[in-house]
Amino acid sequence: MEHSMRVKHHPILGEAEERKTVTIYFDGEPLQAYEGEPIAAALISAGHRAFRTTQKEHKPRGIFCAIGRCTDCMMIVDGKPNTRTCITLVRDGMKVETQHGLA
Repeated sequence: MEHSMRVKHHPILGEAEERKTVTIYFDGEPLQAYEGEPIAAALISAGHRAFRTTQKEHKPRGIFCAIGRCTDCMMIVDGKPNTRTCITLVRDGMKVETQHGLA
């Protein structure tokens, strides 16, 4: 699996370990991800930065806190809106959609 945004060798942590790859669907587009990683990490590694848009001004939002406290990374996951993608783990076949505003 090749993702240009992934760290494959870290000067302190060493080589990245092999992990099982799965397919998720982001707005209908298939993406390769590592099983069990946060959805947000998979999207960022694939080059996607905007996860939702604000309700009033339709401005893009992505990762902010990365610990599940804010609402910036909320997306529609398998039909469920307002899913915090920074703490929701990838599993094979999941459907992830850009969310417009907060449902």
